[in-house]
Amino acid sequence: MGYQHGKDTQITVGGDDISAWTNTSEMTRGAAGHNVTHYGKGAEVHTGGLKNGQFTCGGTYDNTATTGTHAVLNPLVGTVVEIVRMPEGTGTGKPTQTFDGLLTQYVETNPVADMVTWSAQFTISDDVAETTQA
Repeated sequence: MGYQHGKDTQITVGGDDISAWTNTSEMTRGAAGHNVTHYGKGAEVHTGGLKNGQFTCGGTYDNTATTGTHAVLNPLVGTVVEIVRMPEGTGTGKPTQTFDGLLTQYVETNPVADMVTWSAQFTISDDVAETTQA
C-alpha cells in the first residue's frame, strides 16, 4: 500500500499558484439522487443524477506578498475561475484535477495571539477533468 504526504499538493487558481500560502485543501465530490420508485414496489428505487462538489482550501496569510491569497482570491469572490489541483505534486504519472469553481466565500481570520489565516470555498461548476501528468 502506498502513502502520499499532503505537503506535495500544488494548487493554482486562475493561473496563480497559491501553494506557498496553503496548508489545507479538501475536494468533495457528490451527486444528486432521484427516487424513481413506481407503483407496486415494496422498496424505494433510486438512480443517480448530476454530479456536484465543493473545493475548499486555506492557509497562512502573507502580508509581504503582493501576489498572496488576498491579492489573488479576494477579487474573485462571486466569479467562476479555473482551478488546477495536483494532490501528489508535480511529476510524470501523477494525477491532476482541472475544474471550474465558483468562489462563494473568502475568509481572513485575525486571532490576537496567532498568525492571520485565510480560507476559501468553491462550488465546482461542470465536470472535473482527471488527467495524468506527462
